[in-house]
Amino acid sequence: MRLPIIKQLVKDGAFDEDYMEEAVEVLLSVAEAPGIKDEESEVIGELVSNIEGAKVVLTDMRENGTSQKEALNSFMQRVMGAVE
Repeated sequence: MRLPIIKQLVKDGAFDEDYMEEAVEVLLSVAEAPGIKDEESEVIGELVSNIEGAKVVLTDMRENGTSQKEALNSFMQRVMGAVE
């Protein structure tokens, strides 16, 4: 996951969770197209992962009233904790 990408997606409330979910559906559909190379599938997977991360951050901001910075830090700590 790339924090700059997640930040861009949650910046200024430009995109809501429904919009992101639709983007994920489109990307997953593209990933299933015949002729997609492994490298392309990996890029699509990374994009999907970043969008899903942004959705988690938005949910945290909305449900818990946390600031964008706090929500991003909390999310990245959970990700890093899961990797260890």
